[in-house]
This record gives sequence, C-alpha cells and structure tokens, in this order.
Amino acid sequence: MLSKRIIPCLDVREGRTTKGIKFENNIDIGDPVKMARFYYEAGADELVFYDITASHEKRDIMIEVVKEVARTIFIPFSVGGGIRTLEDMRAVLLAGAEKVSVNSAAVKNPEIISQGAKAFGNQCVVLGMDVKHVGEKKGIASGYEIVINGGRTYMGIDALEWAKKGQALGAGEICLNSIDADGTKDGYEMTLTRLISDNVSIPVIASGGAGKPEHISEVLTRGCADAALIASMVHYGTYTINDIKNHLEQKGIKIRRNRKFSS
Repeated sequence: MLSKRIIPCLDVREGRTTKGIKFENNIDIGDPVKMARFYYEAGADELVFYDITASHEKRDIMIEVVKEVARTIFIPFSVGGGIRTLEDMRAVLLAGAEKVSVNSAAVKNPEIISQGAKAFGNQCVVLGMDVKHVGEKKGIASGYEIVINGGRTYMGIDALEWAKKGQALGAGEICLNSIDADGTKDGYEMTLTRLISDNVSIPVIASGGAGKPEHISEVLTRGCADAALIASMVHYGTYTINDIKNHLEQKGIKIRRNRKFSS
C-alpha cells in the first residue's frame, strides 16, 4: 500500500496567498514563499501552488514566485494557473516545479495533456478539475459538471467523463476540487471523490472542504483518495501537519515520516 500524502495548497493572487469560500470573498493570508518554507519544515509531503486569477485574466503565471518557492523548499510541488501551452509547462518545470497542473486550458484544448505527457512524462502532468454538483442536467449523467476560469464558466462537461478522458490523454494524476465544499471546512465531497477514484487508475488528490483531521482520514479511506489537499485548517493555525499525521497514524493509515522537520 502506498503512503497517503498531505499536500498544503497555496492559492496565490497578485503575489500573495489568499483564501476564499466556494471560490468567492478571498482574503489575503500571507507571503507564499514564507508559507511554502513553513509547510516544508512542518512535514508536508508535497505542495500545490495555484495562481488563481491567471486564467481568468488571460495572463502568464508569476514565474518569479515559482522560482522563489523552488529555492526554499525541497519537496515536490506542482504549479497551476495560466498554463496554456507546452512552452508554459516547460517554463514552470525549468523554474523548479516537479509537476504542472492544467485545468481551464486543458478543457479548451485537451491535447495539451498528451503534449505535456509526451514531452515531460505522465508524472509531470496533473489534471486539475473544478467541479460543481448540478444534479439532473442534460449531458451531465453523473450530476457533476466541470467549471473553469476560477469557477466562473460552466462547460456542460460531465466530470466523470472528463476524468476518464484526462487519464486516457496521459495525465498522471488528478487534483479534484469540489467548488461546493471549497473553504467550508465541513468535509470533502465524498460522493464526488469516490466516484472519480473508483473509475480511474491514476492517483486522485481530494480537494475542498477539509476542516479537521477526521475529514482527511475519511476521504483517504471511504473516499479512496490517494492524497488530501488542505488549506484553511492549517493556514489559520487550527491544526498542524503533525496533528494531521498523528491522527492518520492512529487510524492505521500509512503516511510518510521521513524528514527531521516532521517530529
């Protein structure tokens, strides 16, 4: 059994880490470079960095921030937001990221997934999915729809079918974010997570809704996720990475404890 991963997420806007609820009412919570170093030292397994307005504003990602993060941490991290071309992917990887996350651009041009996988390897390409529960709707058999541009544009694409297609095109991992659960701290969207996890063979990172360690152990077991993305519960100091890992160990969930910082 592979170890489950705990991955803090830094949503960045205008060079600062920000946090909202259901993609709205974002507030400034700190410097992304300092926060990245803090989570690295706290024992995070990986880190995710999202430039949350790059796609909507049709601009490039803030590559200098990526370089600064790469210089200060020594764990894998993925970068998303504003990545539209193979050259954008290359720039992010050369800046020090191990993975690139494509979301809106992949929906508009699915071939970017296969292009990235061919050029850099499947393990470097993460398919980011922002998903909203819409219930019964034509063309959305699962009841979950893909939304792009930071939660602004509904695409009429079924989330389950898109996950399968993303895997077929060469994505090495899926980061599955529930817009309904995002920032609520009420728990992950379990039905959605289990639906996607059960129907793809690549790792699935659950995202959106973590408020306490019990939510994480639930999504890693009942939800069958391979990793859990966290934000609010650690950004505001409610819990530490160590608190979360201690809880998971108590639940018998295999985790990583391989750095001096995690004690």
